[in-house]
Amino acid sequence: MDPLVAEEPESTPPRSVFGEAPVPLPAPDQESWRGNGQDDGSSPPSGVSTLDGKGRRRLRLGLPRLLNRSSSVEPRAGEEGEPPRPRVLTAHRRSDRDRFLMLVAVGVTIASFAATGTVLARSTWSMLTITGLGDAAVVGRDTLAANTVTIGVARPSELDRVQVRLNNQPVETERRGDVLVVKLAGLPEGSYELTARTPGGFVISGEERRRRFVVDTTPPELTLPDRLEVPSPRQAPTVSGQTRGATAVTVQGQQVPLDGDGRFTARLSGPTAAAEVVATDAAGNTSRHEVPVRVVHPGMRGVHVSSGAWASADLRDPVLQMAREKRIDTVELDIKDEAGDVGYLSEVPLAREIGATRDHYDPRKVVEELHGMGLRVVGRIVAFRDPTLGSWAWKNGRSDWLVQNTSGSPWSAHYGEASFTNYANREVRQYNIDLAVEAAKFGFDDILYDYVRRPDGPLEEMSVPGLNGTPEESIASFLAETQRELRPHGAILGASVFGVAATRPKEIAQDIPAMARHADYIAPMTYPSHWGPGEYGVDNPNAQPYEITQRSLADFNKQVENTGVRIIPWLQDFSLGHTYGPEEVSAQIRAAKDNNIDSFLLWNAGCQYHADALSPR
Repeated sequence: MDPLVAEEPESTPPRSVFGEAPVPLPAPDQESWRGNGQDDGSSPPSGVSTLDGKGRRRLRLGLPRLLNRSSSVEPRAGEEGEPPRPRVLTAHRRSDRDRFLMLVAVGVTIASFAATGTVLARSTWSMLTITGLGDAAVVGRDTLAANTVTIGVARPSELDRVQVRLNNQPVETERRGDVLVVKLAGLPEGSYELTARTPGGFVISGEERRRRFVVDTTPPELTLPDRLEVPSPRQAPTVSGQTRGATAVTVQGQQVPLDGDGRFTARLSGPTAAAEVVATDAAGNTSRHEVPVRVVHPGMRGVHVSSGAWASADLRDPVLQMAREKRIDTVELDIKDEAGDVGYLSEVPLAREIGATRDHYDPRKVVEELHGMGLRVVGRIVAFRDPTLGSWAWKNGRSDWLVQNTSGSPWSAHYGEASFTNYANREVRQYNIDLAVEAAKFGFDDILYDYVRRPDGPLEEMSVPGLNGTPEESIASFLAETQRELRPHGAILGASVFGVAATRPKEIAQDIPAMARHADYIAPMTYPSHWGPGEYGVDNPNAQPYEITQRSLADFNKQVENTGVRIIPWLQDFSLGHTYGPEEVSAQIRAAKDNNIDSFLLWNAGCQYHADALSPR
């Protein structure tokens, strides 16, 4: 067909593309246009209807004029005797206005699809999310401080457009990678609404997410006893308590059931130095308490025996005779002494490496023998006065294992060169703990630390590598570490302290209440010869053993009051500036009893004692 001329049967009612009848057109001058398809200037205008030679109506569309004014019509041969007929395109008659409206409609449709696609794409790009905070959540202090509430979008480039508000006020955020972290730390208790929104634009609506939550930073109440007491270090304790406001309680990490009033009871699976109880509420707030487990010490009346003395029958046999006569019920035997010597062939690697081991006794046989006599066996460990370890450390480039002076040399004073090891050093501490655990495995009933302190002298003249906090805190934490490792092996822990520690805790870093939190008993060395004139109002303490002992022990009892820790003092059975015999020893024992203390240990460096001062039991 001719693309310029559309053929329409006469019988068909003319209609527009929109289904309406077209506006009537004026009849053209049939003679002025022969329908040969050539635009010679005599053709009727576009859109004008004419009749061909057979009486058929034709419509001139003029489409080439709109699309391409250079278009032409190629004639086509008709029937014999007729002039050639132009090729025609079958279509409805349209006016220029119809065609324009149709093109506009098509354009609007395409634009609508494009806009819809843009909206959908933009919606897909956003996909605004709030994580770390559920709707109607109850939020506690830890959650707020953790900065776990984040806002994200599918396209990180859109993140800077996100508006964040809290109770309709701007809130601080921090961009971390592809998310915004909402800063909620420090919010007071109350109700809040967090809103995140991306602004809209042309034919694009914004997107919004909301979270309503309540801030509750009050931890639940937790009521527990001050301590737990067990008759034996090998016995597992039972913990009972009550909570208010908690949804869960754990004891040593295991959740325990709560009754309607928040009460709970839990039997621990094994011996421990302390029981950790944690109560948690719905907001995640926690109350955490560590309840110390105290062993009720059975008491003892004992004497000190060095490892060398035990190897000597002349010194060992009199001690055993005192035990047979029921004058004593305990032998305190050196494990590691003031020289740093370990009295037996220890298997602790460091003891063997530094050459500290000696073959004075077989610990298993000694413990078996003394237990066979019904005696307690206490293992004494001189903790931080250790010239054997100190000298080895200094020679091997481990100067931080030693307490030093401000010039970096080993602290000596009256202890000797490189004699006082560093109580804050991890390796030094562990060495003493390893010896304590080994002795407990051999069957020693108690581990009694001596020299569990800093060296005496001006603190400002000392350097303690690695010390965090105060010397007093470091010493107390050492006892805590020992207790945790020692208790599962069934031994009781004691700490020997200076007599002045009750009133002057910083003088040698022995804070009695702090130490009592991690020891089962405190053994103050209240030797009368070690007090100066006028102490506790006593003119001559060395010559007045009852007075000085009675008054100083009363002070120690006050220091451990309500802790469950016993005071088991060291008493003097040696002469230093004043001759001591049975009467002086008996006076100290009487002074202790007058303070409701019926336990004691006698000290004599030569391991020779006045048996007559002790009445048989």
